[in-house]
Amino acid sequence: MKQGLLAVGVVLGTVGALMISACQARQEMLSAPVTGYNHTSAAINRFSVNGAGGPNLGAHEGGGSEVCCGVLPRRWHSGMKAIVEWQKDPDPYAYSEWKEKPFSDAWSGRMKEHKQGYSLHRAVVDIPKYEEKVCALQVHFLPCDQVRVSTTCYTPSHPDYPDRAYFQMKESATCPAL
Repeated sequence: MKQGLLAVGVVLGTVGALMISACQARQEMLSAPVTGYNHTSAAINRFSVNGAGGPNLGAHEGGGSEVCCGVLPRRWHSGMKAIVEWQKDPDPYAYSEWKEKPFSDAWSGRMKEHKQGYSLHRAVVDIPKYEEKVCALQVHFLPCDQVRVSTTCYTPSHPDYPDRAYFQMKESATCPAL
């Protein structure tokens, strides 16, 4: 009987130790607000990064509002990716020229037709190396439906901001075939 209890104790102790070690191996996660910068003439009606939603962005706008929260592992590792999904309105100012009274039935009909021009996009992009501090998941929407993700703690006005070049990009009338 004592040997049976001893064997049960050894098994329970081993299982307990394995469970504790599995819990310790689990990656600790960080939450980070999601913000975006739109470097295009289209509107970004909505977007998400790994399922965490970001604010809508007018043409050539961004950075002002953040939505909580995206999640990243505390420790960066090589090969980390982000899935960015977004809806784009290629003609965000069209309704300002409509003659119909805003929100009337006729205007709503035009808007329904206008929304047919919206397009959905998805990109899988690298998450650049970061230390154990992530201040925000910043998404940069670039010309030709390209996106980049950043985790910097700097804002665009800071001299060490790593994504400064995106603000200098010009849109082309045509995009290269991908």
